[in-house]
Amino acid sequence: MKNMGTLLVKNASIVVTFDSVDREIPNAGLFIRDGIIEEVGPTQDITQTADRVIDLRGHVVLPGMVNTHHHFYQTLTRVVPAAQDCNLFNWLKTLYPIWGRMTPEDIYISTKTALAELALSGCTTASDHLYLFPNGSRLDDEIAAAKEIGLRLHASRGSMSLGESKGGLPPDHVVDTEEHILKDSVRLIETYHDPKPGSMLQIVLAPCSPFSVTTALMRESAALARQYGVHLHTHLAETKDEEEFCIERFGLRPAAYMQSVDWIGNDVWFAHSVYINQDEIELYAHHGCGVAHCPSSNMRLASGIAPVAEYLEAGVKIGLGVDGSASNDSSNMISEARMGMLLGRVRAGLEGASLSGSDGPKILTAREYLKIATKGGASVLGRNDIGSLEVGKCADFIAINMNKLDFAGALHDPVSALLFCHTNRVDWNVVHGNIIVENGQLMTASEESIVDQHNKAASRLLSE
Repeated sequence: MKNMGTLLVKNASIVVTFDSVDREIPNAGLFIRDGIIEEVGPTQDITQTADRVIDLRGHVVLPGMVNTHHHFYQTLTRVVPAAQDCNLFNWLKTLYPIWGRMTPEDIYISTKTALAELALSGCTTASDHLYLFPNGSRLDDEIAAAKEIGLRLHASRGSMSLGESKGGLPPDHVVDTEEHILKDSVRLIETYHDPKPGSMLQIVLAPCSPFSVTTALMRESAALARQYGVHLHTHLAETKDEEEFCIERFGLRPAAYMQSVDWIGNDVWFAHSVYINQDEIELYAHHGCGVAHCPSSNMRLASGIAPVAEYLEAGVKIGLGVDGSASNDSSNMISEARMGMLLGRVRAGLEGASLSGSDGPKILTAREYLKIATKGGASVLGRNDIGSLEVGKCADFIAINMNKLDFAGALHDPVSALLFCHTNRVDWNVVHGNIIVENGQLMTASEESIVDQHNKAASRLLSE
């Protein structure tokens, strides 16, 4: 996809920059050249001509949202009846056999489905964690689909090597050999990884979890990632079951186990991290580890509530993740930000916060959660070229029209209204200057065609 040369965005009601001083500029706009922001400021102060001009009168503009944890393939197994009311381990055991029937075509269409939903809900960069590769499936199938939709992708080469016969959770037929995992990881990095500013595609190494990979694979993946300068990602401390597994198998709590296998550092981020104590929070902060907070999934699977306020207070990098679409069961970023804000308040209330926030645990604001969903996610992924609207950064932004029923009566604080009120779609989504969503419509693919192909694939997968 090629960017369009110059682009002028003007007359936005507010441009929320999330720059170093969190400027919110009224009646403002952006001037963009070749996908990079050249000017940010009041409309009357920026360049007035461009190859394309978009008048966003009545809209709030903010940085594109960054999804830090997902499993695109799981869109094919939303709301499977036998898995609807399970905790994590039982949910996985129910779905592993179904996932083991997936084909390369299933990976491709599920990726298009997830990314289309993400784009329509305000996501401009998505990290996905694909950790099983049945029937000839490859990460390449996901990468091909992502290129068509046009979002930035951090594609995680996940893996499972510890089957049931060796004391792991997944059945043996969905795990792989460590030799093949490492060889394929090298192939993917050398073929696709682009570390340059503005990169549309980066590769991540991501053994699935402490209960599905060996200690040897964790260590070897860390060494390989550092050899090539790519990031590391895994699930960690998601449930009490996982904590008990780590203590029983390794004699260590999950975070201490990560230390033992060289998985602590500023090139590492963990999904969930619900069952973490204060010492472990300080460990994350000291070494620069990131966290992908997945509120909907944690509620859906009755996993618990992550200590988001404590992470922020300690200086831990934290972003939002919608998680897999079989544990959400959605891929909606703006809804996820709203859910995170509300769940954080439930946790604060349970721990004694007053409604005024004058004592007890901190109640986080809507703006703080919008910042987590944008700049926070960029920091977690190790990106300093996205996440805020500043000169020299990539032109990744979204816009929401406030003149609709969702926001009626909320214009006295339109920024907070984005989360306090409930909207499912953005009106504009622009990635590196390329328009992905225009006036609420996906421009890079047909929604109707995606839904038709996806439903056929899901029906076949569940009927076999």
